[in-house]
Amino acid sequence: MTLSLDEIARLVARDIPDGSYVNLGIGQPTRVAAHLRTEQGIVLHTENGMLGMGPAPADPADEDPDLINAGKQPVTELPGAAYFHHADSFAMMRGGHLDVCVLGAFQVAANGDLANWHTGEPGAIPAVGGAMDLAIGAKQVYVMMTLFARDGTPKLVPACTYPLTGLACVNRVYTDHAVFHLTPAGAVVTETFGTTADELRERLSLPIEAAQ
Repeated sequence: MTLSLDEIARLVARDIPDGSYVNLGIGQPTRVAAHLRTEQGIVLHTENGMLGMGPAPADPADEDPDLINAGKQPVTELPGAAYFHHADSFAMMRGGHLDVCVLGAFQVAANGDLANWHTGEPGAIPAVGGAMDLAIGAKQVYVMMTLFARDGTPKLVPACTYPLTGLACVNRVYTDHAVFHLTPAGAVVTETFGTTADELRERLSLPIEAAQ
């Protein structure tokens, strides 16, 4: 059986190293915040100027319109939270101060190229935001996405056909069918859900290796 979005988010949260400074991208990655454990000591950074972000309020009555993430969703603040100018936030992103960022994607290439801001379709609204800064500034880039688009086409591909966000920047891809580590030698599948490595090779048309 394939994984739900929350189950994928739980896997991402599990694999973030303890004590990391982490940015969660807009969309699916924001779900990761709800699965982080206090003992992990992970500090969440937001593009709009906050360190020490917590998950969304459990009760909508506790929402504070001044406490939002980069996607304008309500969040909470943890003890020791700090606020700063948008420019300082981008300096942190571009300066290599984030250990991990988790991004969504339209496509990821086997060599780690990332396309997540525009499909190139006429009338599509581009939404690059800070993704380019995160993709090249974070020490590790994890992508959280479904493995196949609504029309069944793969989103993990030999080469991206959509406009690129960053080159060879993605380290891991977490999907509803499998988890992949992207290495200089290609994609390595480390976990599968309701499928096998052989089936994935056939569906993706990629020379995927299976972790030993």
